[in-house]
Amino acid sequence: MFTNERRRGTGGSAMIEATSCGGVVIFRGKILLLYKNLKNKYDGWMFPKGTVEPGEDYEDTAIREVKEESGADARIVSYVGRSTYTFSIPQDVVDKEVHWYLMISDSYYSKPQKEEYFCDSGYYKYNEAYHLLKYPNERQILEKAYAQYLELKKRNMWGTHNM
Repeated sequence: MFTNERRRGTGGSAMIEATSCGGVVIFRGKILLLYKNLKNKYDGWMFPKGTVEPGEDYEDTAIREVKEESGADARIVSYVGRSTYTFSIPQDVVDKEVHWYLMISDSYYSKPQKEEYFCDSGYYKYNEAYHLLKYPNERQILEKAYAQYLELKKRNMWGTHNM
């Protein structure tokens, strides 16, 4: 399931360590979100992210996953930070670490990846995006990323090629 997994622990269940990377993509001040609906079970709005493949660096993973999951062409502006969480799958517990990047896109184009159960996507104003996001750790990442965006914009550096 996770190509970069590492198992630890003893006993009946193992702890699987997995690393993903994703992006907070902004175009003209609006933030890209994806809506996932897994087999008619509400999953909610989130940022594009995915698992690091063998031999791939974190920045390449973030760019690839944004493109695969949303169809958006985006480039990295800066590193935002990381979030961690734990969830259970049958027989195992997954300890997940996600590295987040502030990214810029050149258009509002997005097309949700149906194979990953994304059924909607779009760019939203900050307050809308904040309230739509399902996970508190992603809201915290949005706060950090948007603060970086506003600082770059204030210094007339947002959207320049020398960011």
